[in-house]
Amino acid sequence: MPEILIVGASSGIGRAVTHTLTESYSIRTASRQPSGAAGERHIHWDAAKDPFPIEALPKVLSGLVYCPGSIRLAPFERLDDAAFREDFELNLLGAVRAIRAALPALKASGDASVVLFSSVAVALGMPMHASIAAAKGAVEGLVRALAAELAPGVRVNAIAPSLTETPLAGSLLRTERQRQGAAERHPLARIGRPEDIAAAAAYLLSSESSWMTGQVLRPDGGMSSLRRFG
Repeated sequence: MPEILIVGASSGIGRAVTHTLTESYSIRTASRQPSGAAGERHIHWDAAKDPFPIEALPKVLSGLVYCPGSIRLAPFERLDDAAFREDFELNLLGAVRAIRAALPALKASGDASVVLFSSVAVALGMPMHASIAAAKGAVEGLVRALAAELAPGVRVNAIAPSLTETPLAGSLLRTERQRQGAAERHPLARIGRPEDIAAAAAYLLSSESSWMTGQVLRPDGGMSSLRRFG
């Protein structure tokens, strides 16, 4: 069974991705806490600050999914340098460290897939999102650069979801009024589910997407491309 590495598997989208893929892959996870998925082999790693424990990786990996992220919403004038630096460290540099560590094992596969996460806020300018949009925009740039550099043996793509029901988004979905308002901002009239995003990750890891690299999938309820009238 092919082996993949899922970083940030302990909650939210990462947990959903892990549990979705357990029947198709041998799962190795890297996070502060294990996900609890059946057969999981866990590596303790804090993506925001720790060097990656390369010695814990296998010699061959068929895929890597980097799930850690942040939602920092604040007016631009309240965002200091530290806020931008923290979002950049977790969202971009954590992914860079994970990919760098795993790259020999990914190349050894000969047909590997890397999946990173962006945000709807990159394609759709949104107030209060300056720091996270900047960090995720850098992720999309990394995706395209690495896709070009690592082809044909390693494919690199991203997923850019809109608001999804996860612990990370909990502060935005505390009340029924917040939930209803968030749903109504999407043309498909609901917020995302972790399973929606996990399905996109499964597709990008699979041979069904074997002719796709350097792309950004947008499971965002139509948020980034559609407007409804009336």
